[in-house]
Amino acid sequence: MAFDKDAIIASLKEASISDLNDLVKAIEEEFDVSAAAPVAVAAGGADAGAAKDSYDVELTESGDQKVKAIKAVREITGLGLKDAKGLVDNVPSVIKEGVSEDEANDLKAKLEEVGGVVTLK
Repeated sequence: MAFDKDAIIASLKEASISDLNDLVKAIEEEFDVSAAAPVAVAAGGADAGAAKDSYDVELTESGDQKVKAIKAVREITGLGLKDAKGLVDNVPSVIKEGVSEDEANDLKAKLEEVGGVVTLK
C-alpha cells in the first residue's frame, strides 16, 4: 500500500498540539509501541553526579482548578486556548522542553500554584 508522505507531513503541520497528541496515543495503542525516547543509563562514569543543563517541564496532573491551569499553560507556552486546554486535559503533557533549571523551577512553581502536579525531567 502506497501513501503520500508529503500530504501526511502537510496535514501534520496544520494539526493542533492536541490533535497530534491524540494521534501519538492512537499510534502507540494500535502498534503497541512507545513514543518516549530511550533513556541511556549512566554507569557511574565521571559525569554521573553532574547537574543537568536542560529540563523538560511535564504537567502530570492538572488539579481541580483547570481554568487557572489552562491560563498558566497559555502564559508559559504562548499557545492558543484550544491547544493549551488540550495539554491540560490530556495529562501527562510536556509543557516546555529544554529549559534551564531556574526556568524549569519557576514554571513548576507557577503550575503548582494553580493546583497542578509537575515533574521535571
